[in-house]
Amino acid sequence: MKRYVSIDIGGTAIKYGVLSGDGELVCRSEMRTESYKGGMSILAKAVGIVERYCETGAVDGICISTAGMVDTEKGEIFYAAPLIPEYAGIRFKETMESRFGIPCEVENDVNCAGLAESVSGASKGSSSSLMLTIGTGIGGCAIIDGKVFHGFSNSACEVGYMHMAGSDFQTLGAASILSRKVAEWKNEPSERWNGYRIFQDAQKGDALCIRAIDEMTDVLGQGIANICYVLNPEIVVLGGGIMAQEEYLKGRVEKAVEKYLVASIASRTRIAFAKHRNDAGMLGAFYHFMQRQEQDN
Repeated sequence: MKRYVSIDIGGTAIKYGVLSGDGELVCRSEMRTESYKGGMSILAKAVGIVERYCETGAVDGICISTAGMVDTEKGEIFYAAPLIPEYAGIRFKETMESRFGIPCEVENDVNCAGLAESVSGASKGSSSSLMLTIGTGIGGCAIIDGKVFHGFSNSACEVGYMHMAGSDFQTLGAASILSRKVAEWKNEPSERWNGYRIFQDAQKGDALCIRAIDEMTDVLGQGIANICYVLNPEIVVLGGGIMAQEEYLKGRVEKAVEKYLVASIASRTRIAFAKHRNDAGMLGAFYHFMQRQEQDN
């Protein structure tokens, strides 16, 4: 059986595991990213993961999903937020291939999530899809005819920075805004509130929690509509931790999108929630690896 090591590097945790040649996740684990230690520490962790799997048998490829903007040709980070110091310039592909003699491919984590949903998830079979991951910030990915649309400089769909109402999409619409708003309105420490509690209390009728969620979904509706006017995707897939609240959110998001998107487009644009959840990065990294290897061969 062919074995592929897949590593999903996020700001908080690194998820990793082994996939078979047909894309089945054979095993998975995770460790803390400790992003404050910087890019070289993360690279060392990734190397250590591959070393451990190489000790248990042959590895046929290394698939990496990571936060930050990625040059997919070079397999290196060319921009990263301050959350991970000195991450820009980290050369995963060069390091892995020279160290292990195994092909390595690297892709942005949101692009991996979007690709995973396109190949085997919520947007499977669609000709064009938009993936949004909604958490601490908002990330975006456009998939056209089964391939990630990277844009001219590998920076396409960085929708979180999209200007809105004197601010930007992710500052106004990310899930992280919920706890700050509710804590401020209730004059309580923000540590007492998180997304899970806010949704629980909203379902019990808490007016301020309901208001915070409604404001967030209105921003999401406006942002999604703006992107749809440009991309006209067949389906919009929503992911990220807060999207586990699908039952409560789906109708509200659909209503918000309809508010800002003309009816002729809204009626032909589906809203769906991500299927793969925590495994999306690892699966998407594997699919990206396979696409790159097929392209090169």
